[in-house]
Amino acid sequence: VQLQACGGGLVQPGDSLRLSCAASGRNFERYALAWFRQSPGKEREFVAAINYRSNTWYSDAVKGRFTISRDNAKNTAPLQMNSLKPEDTAVYYCAADFRLQIPVRASKFDNWGQGTLVTVSS
Repeated sequence: VQLQACGGGLVQPGDSLRLSCAASGRNFERYALAWFRQSPGKEREFVAAINYRSNTWYSDAVKGRFTISRDNAKNTAPLQMNSLKPEDTAVYYCAADFRLQIPVRASKFDNWGQGTLVTVSS
């Protein structure tokens, strides 16, 4: 599966932003999907994940503010981000794999899209 992430931009603290992960290829509905982010000088960190049953997982940093979903008819996995904070500033990546292992780690995903930059600043 090939992935393409988009929707990043510059927003102010407290604003909302919706990222999209569009997938091409077969069997999208069988994939677990996840969002990760990476800030300069930091390791790539888990943000949110959704399995083929639409069960979801979130990092403590975004729980209650971000929502991951999937649309198997459109082959997309949006990430709705509300109440954004400056510490949410990062390049966001979407990833896919057939198996979702908990805890969710970047090293367990074989398919990655290019990143999209989110900057939260006043």
